[in-house]
Amino acid sequence: MPHVGKVKAGSSVWQALKGLALLAVVAVLAGCASSGDAARALNPDPPSKMFADADALMAKGKFEEAAKKFEDVDREHPYSPEARRAIVMAAYAYYKANKAPEAIASAERYTTMHPGTKEAPLAHHIIAQSYFDQMKQPNRDQDATRKALAQLKTLKTRYPDSTYAQKADNQIRLCEDTLAAQEMDVGRYYLNKGNHIAAINRFKTVITDYQTTAHVEEALYRLTAAYLALGIAPEAQNAAAVLGHNFPNSQWYKDSYALLQKQGLMPQVSQGSWMTDVLKAPAKAP
Repeated sequence: MPHVGKVKAGSSVWQALKGLALLAVVAVLAGCASSGDAARALNPDPPSKMFADADALMAKGKFEEAAKKFEDVDREHPYSPEARRAIVMAAYAYYKANKAPEAIASAERYTTMHPGTKEAPLAHHIIAQSYFDQMKQPNRDQDATRKALAQLKTLKTRYPDSTYAQKADNQIRLCEDTLAAQEMDVGRYYLNKGNHIAAINRFKTVITDYQTTAHVEEALYRLTAAYLALGIAPEAQNAAAVLGHNFPNSQWYKDSYALLQKQGLMPQVSQGSWMTDVLKAPAKAP
């Protein structure tokens, strides 16, 4: 029995030693892994390889992964030639991944850090398209439309020769038309409620800010009606005169003319009116 007991005791010691050895091996391997991770963190891939890897992910349609890889280029090699382009490419990849907030943030970072550089038009284009895609109907909030329009106009004024600027005209027209339509909706609402001053302010905005849109004709007619309702005949006559001069065949002009006739008035330009400074008015009444 004692002999058996010694065997058991010896076996337990051996098992314990074996366990300690296994733990030591695991610890060494873990240390190697940690050292490897640290080494990779301290010595990442060259920026050209990281950029190429991100580009390859783009080609495979893995846009979000590509965006993060482009961000790694900028983070790991901020002073490399690839880092600057990586920022705008991350924005483009996020846009392709339908991650508008991330795309806008990355592109805005680029325009802040590198204004006027080769990729700046692309960055503004990405911001504009991200907002443009969020445009809503005229009766909804138009914050995204205004931001898209601002970026599109920046492209036209700062980078008129860029490919993106040359393609911006149609979208600018759409943005302005949507914003003008919203102003008209609100103006008509105020007019129906009898709040003529508020209505006039909305119609004035259409004429001053969006005078290339089709809404200007109606805005001038609504101004004629609102000014007549307030008893401000000279401004009503002026609105009708400007409408008739710029849109002589318009049904809105015929309706304005009829409104004035009911009160024994005719379209006539009032010198010094704000409208004659905005839209080309005739030298005398038509």
